[in-house]
Amino acid sequence: MRGVILYGPPAAGKDTVTSALYELDTRFTLYQRLKAGPGRTTGYRMTDTATLDRMRQRGEVVWENQRYEARYVVDRPSLVQQLSDGVPVVHLGQRAAVAAIARAVPGARWVVAYLWCPRKSAEQRIINRGTGDTTARLQAWDATEDLPEADLTLNTAELSPAVAAQRIHRRVLADDRRASHV
Repeated sequence: MRGVILYGPPAAGKDTVTSALYELDTRFTLYQRLKAGPGRTTGYRMTDTATLDRMRQRGEVVWENQRYEARYVVDRPSLVQQLSDGVPVVHLGQRAAVAAIARAVPGARWVVAYLWCPRKSAEQRIINRGTGDTTARLQAWDATEDLPEADLTLNTAELSPAVAAQRIHRRVLADDRRASHV
């Protein structure tokens, strides 16, 4: 079982690189986090807070964070299922989340790619999205810590999504070959 963690601030290109990965290899699919709250619904499994609370009580929540007046959850059952079916691509923006996901499923191997772009590039991307929450997203951009221990660090202002996806794909395949020789 293997997966990809795309870590980075808002507007670093996580959605775009995930699409490019899927175009390159359909085994790479977005892991849709659970979301309860307002805002964007695309790319999430929408739910309510009561459901998230019950999942937490059952010990199924691997990672949870709150941002933009919403709760976001990575749950173990869906993560295990997606790891069994293909290569999930999990989007994260908190350092602690990377460690939580990496240890959530024993035996799973994760390639962690830190996607980054200059703040000015991120700001322009956020404005172009037209979501109306530029200030909040830039605050989140500012709060996102560097991840020097990532397997790959990719500046998405300098690389096309296709090139970034190819680099990630190559790393996952290289890790697969190394693991099969152990």
